[in-house]
Amino acid sequence: MGDSAVRSDGGSDALFGNAVRTPLPDRRAERLFHENMSAVAEGRERKAELLADPSVSVIKAYETEFERVAESFRRRLRHIAGDDYEEIAYAYLRGDREDRLGELTAYYIEGLWRIQQRSTISEMLFFPLIIRYPDSFTMNLRFAAAHSTTESMPFESPQHADIDDDAPHTQQYFDESQYEQERAADYLRETAQIIREQFPHPDEVPFEERKYGGVVSAGGRRESTFTEMLAPVRPDPGRFSESVTEATLVPAGTEAERTKRRYLPAAKVII
Repeated sequence: MGDSAVRSDGGSDALFGNAVRTPLPDRRAERLFHENMSAVAEGRERKAELLADPSVSVIKAYETEFERVAESFRRRLRHIAGDDYEEIAYAYLRGDREDRLGELTAYYIEGLWRIQQRSTISEMLFFPLIIRYPDSFTMNLRFAAAHSTTESMPFESPQHADIDDDAPHTQQYFDESQYEQERAADYLRETAQIIREQFPHPDEVPFEERKYGGVVSAGGRRESTFTEMLAPVRPDPGRFSESVTEATLVPAGTEAERTKRRYLPAAKVII
């Protein structure tokens, strides 16, 4: 564990090949998981509203989304490690501690740091995978040296483009960009429903119908082109043979390899 030293690029190896497995021991835990995934779907719909609004920039849409994600991560970190989660994470990254809390906090801290970079760095794809099993769920935060998947929806952001306001076709470019953003907004709304279908309310759907579910999503950027993708994932029912009683890091799993092959045939998942 202590080998997760800080790399020259400011990151660590905490994310590499790992996922966080969190137990779902009872109906209360299932309800909380459902609420969190519903919030993810709502955040996707909120981003759709902003993208469809001509008065709102793509930058603002992604900043608003990041604020929601960051608050969700902070709540999870406080639940896992208390208010001192940053101190615990950095102590782990320095090699001063080698425990489970250090691993988990470092995982989420680095994941949040890289998510924040997503809309500012070209050729970096955020490629998370969330899987529900009968007694737990996993969150796999992945990042790839790419900007798109085989099924991503692309759209232009004029704020990221080097354009001449007086050029003959500038207005046409802005109009086409807005049309692409509206199409992307429709896609975001449609795929938000996939999240709700994969992680239904435990009080409304029988256990046999809700005990498995999964989604993989991707968002990236190459210069002025942004991309979005989300799709359902079939969980591997034989992945875990034992239950867990507390959140812990586990290997990424067969679903991670399968989604990499399907959606990133030409890209290398770097984290």
